[in-house]
Amino acid sequence: MSLAYDTDFYAWTQEQADALARRSANELDWDNLREELTLLGSEVELGLTSALEQVIHHWLKWLYQERRRSRSWVLSIQEHRRRVQKRLVLSPSLRPILPDIFLEAYQTARLTAARETDSPLESFPETPPFDLEFVMEAPIAWEAPAPQRRSRTRKTKG
Repeated sequence: MSLAYDTDFYAWTQEQADALARRSANELDWDNLREELTLLGSEVELGLTSALEQVIHHWLKWLYQERRRSRSWVLSIQEHRRRVQKRLVLSPSLRPILPDIFLEAYQTARLTAARETDSPLESFPETPPFDLEFVMEAPIAWEAPAPQRRSRTRKTKG
């Protein structure tokens, strides 16, 4: 058994991949493999949570800061919706726990929205004002404000 797990993680991963490819069960570092696979699964779930947090965060800003709406918020919502969808395609077993992930993501997004808008946390409801379907599917579009015309006074020669 290699000590590479503690001294050179990359080398350890390569040794383990090689042992798996050769189906050499006696060379596998079972305890550390189990731990790393569990962590890898957690990272997949965290990636989904993070993408969903971004969607919710920008929806909160969109709904509660109408005057500051911007194209970048729309694009962020669209981008992170795609990331959520892609992660669900790659790991469909996360779908059944998506409602729980949504509630967890909302709490973090609420904190982030309060911080970024410099608003009291209480400005954003404790429970989501929308559901997962809304967050992922509601149409969103932004139109640039019409340019304001300046009134010019003509100077007359006289």
